Amino acid sequence: MQDAIPVEHSTGPDAALRSRLAGGPNALFAYGTLQFEAVLTPLLGRMPQSSPTTAPGWRAAALERRVYPGLVPASGAAAPGLLLTGLSPREWEILDAFEDDEYELRQITLASGDRGWAYLWREGEVRAETWDADDFAARHLPAFAALCARIAPDLAADDNRPGTRPSP
Repeated sequence: MQDAIPVEHSTGPDAALRSRLAGGPNALFAYGTLQFEAVLTPLLGRMPQSSPTTAPGWRAAALERRVYPGLVPASGAAAPGLLLTGLSPREWEILDAFEDDEYELRQITLASGDRGWAYLWREGEVRAETWDADDFAARHLPAFAALCARIAPDLAADDNRPGTRPSP
């Protein structure tokens, strides 16, 4: 099993942001912290439309020294999550700034057969266990959501850059 997505290009933060959003993404598969209204509302000022779905062939992996997961290929698995729709271009920029450079934005096929964009983990430090959303909610969500509320104004600033994900 491959644990990470290889880096296909590395041309700096400005080019990375343009590249990540160049395809005009329309629907985001949220499999980790972005599934939570308590995280999305401070970041975007609202909870986008969403519907539950899964991503076959992927798993939300627990990561070393992080409370958030990374989506990695996993034969026979299916990562649960939400498909977020109706995101404005500005909201995409905010979410992209929130995500770390260790993620790559790519399209994946969902259980419905529809395609959605997802932030795929491409670095190391993948743990054998699958990330547990209920455990995250019970142990880390209040502090993580508060941190998101504190950084949201910076993410919404015109000069936001990828790689500003909070690390509580």
